[in-house]
Amino acid sequence: MIKAKFGDRLDGWIEAAFPFLVRHPVNPNVLTVVGTLISLGSATAFAFGRFGLGAWLILAGGLFDLIDGVIARRHGTATPFGAFLDSTLDRLADMAILLGVMIHFAGRGEAGTVLLAGIALIAAVLTSYAKARAEQWVRSFEGGLLERGERLFVLGVGAVSGYLVAALWILAVLGTATVAYRFSLAYRELARLEPGSQAGGTAG
Repeated sequence: MIKAKFGDRLDGWIEAAFPFLVRHPVNPNVLTVVGTLISLGSATAFAFGRFGLGAWLILAGGLFDLIDGVIARRHGTATPFGAFLDSTLDRLADMAILLGVMIHFAGRGEAGTVLLAGIALIAAVLTSYAKARAEQWVRSFEGGLLERGERLFVLGVGAVSGYLVAALWILAVLGTATVAYRFSLAYRELARLEPGSQAGGTAG
């Protein structure tokens, strides 16, 4: 939702906030890897119960994730491998952070919270996977209540405020709803591409 609403303006905001980063052609793949390493640090912090530190590292890792794309577009250095690397490492970071949360609550013997975080993790992976699969046939496939930006924001706020379990409930419930929405959207969009459906659609 955030990306869909502000996507066209994000590049300008990032360039205005960090002019020294876009002034020179930094390799965006390096920034992608650095952002992922920071996110893995966030996962470690969560595993050890350092929720405040984990939240700040989520913010830092997310910032690198924004900047690498801006730099690639600004200097014309975007490549298919760069897009693959960015998307793949995003999934790694998402899974690692929630795995860190699961490890923490498993250590405290809170099986219900571990299950809740596991559902949130599955929903996060399926949300991204549904988009990747659908975009093999559909040019643009966005939407849902909880995309990556919202997921990280909710988790970070929950960690800082002391309401991490409540944040996990939001991720699990709205994440599952987003997966269901994308399945429904994929069904509608891909049905138009089936033999006979296009002819029927254009005739009306």
